[in-house]
Amino acid sequence: MTRKPLTLSSPKQRQGSQFEALALDFLLDQGLTLIAQNWLCPKVGELDLVMIASGKVWDTLVFIEVRQRKPTGFGDAVTSVTLSKQRKIIKTAKRFLQQHPQYQGCDCRFDVMAYVDEQSTPEWLMGAFIANAW
Repeated sequence: MTRKPLTLSSPKQRQGSQFEALALDFLLDQGLTLIAQNWLCPKVGELDLVMIASGKVWDTLVFIEVRQRKPTGFGDAVTSVTLSKQRKIIKTAKRFLQQHPQYQGCDCRFDVMAYVDEQSTPEWLMGAFIANAW
């Protein structure tokens, strides 16, 4: 039995995919290397982008949450990454490291790429939040 690839059927899914592609292109231009995109751990969460930032001394594994939201009375794209969302990303990142032991020795960082719209320059928050109890 062959499995059909996941199709992005809703407008929100297609829009999210579009902004993830913009973020990926931007981050590749900044010198990061893609490790995984839309990495899914069932019943835990999804990581939009997992990348390596190469440093002079050591490399950093970067978990990137991509968000798009026009500013409203309810906040912007950055503030939409709530404490609850951060915990979910951290939990999913832990699972990623369990399943990919080759990265367990890397320093890790959690970034947010925030967009207002397709024409806006992204706001890249490096180290947007931390995992207290890795």
